[in-house]
Amino acid sequence: MQTEIIISGFGGQGALFAGQLLAYAAMDSGFEVTWIPSYGPEMRGGTANCTVIIADEEIGAPTVLNPRAVLALNLPSLDKYEPLVISGGVLVANASLINRPITRTDISAVMIPANEIAEEIGDKRLLNMVMLGALLGKLPVLPVEVIEKALQAHIPERHKRLLPSNYAALRRGMEFAAQVPSPIHS
Repeated sequence: MQTEIIISGFGGQGALFAGQLLAYAAMDSGFEVTWIPSYGPEMRGGTANCTVIIADEEIGAPTVLNPRAVLALNLPSLDKYEPLVISGGVLVANASLINRPITRTDISAVMIPANEIAEEIGDKRLLNMVMLGALLGKLPVLPVEVIEKALQAHIPERHKRLLPSNYAALRRGMEFAAQVPSPIHS
């Protein structure tokens, strides 16, 4: 098994952190992992994306042309990566910042209002966890409990108080995605 995931958005949306968390969780579970971040020179507001590969055997190359899954946190990310998702793959898009539908019909797609869900939970910065939860709802590459355990193990002590809201965001994203029929997208 090898699963390639691209997470992409603006700097400050937490795309790199979501990918890093996924990589830690997979590594903690004994999988082979690569995590390759890429970001523009801007501190916030520029482009930021990462590629995560999770495999049960050695990974031959860390580059991905046609990922199994994409998390598009904004419209430029959707425009860039929608055509690249492998047929039968998963695309989760942040409906809060995207003003067009997903056009592919050969993939499992979810348009999730991630910003609004994050704000309902109490912190707009949780949108990355909402999106990651939605991915797990459509492509259970790892159990949510493993992600939660990795969050607890790898976030700095000063952020431990935020664990309950991060867990809530993951689970709300999963619940939302579970209600979207597959493979037909909304």
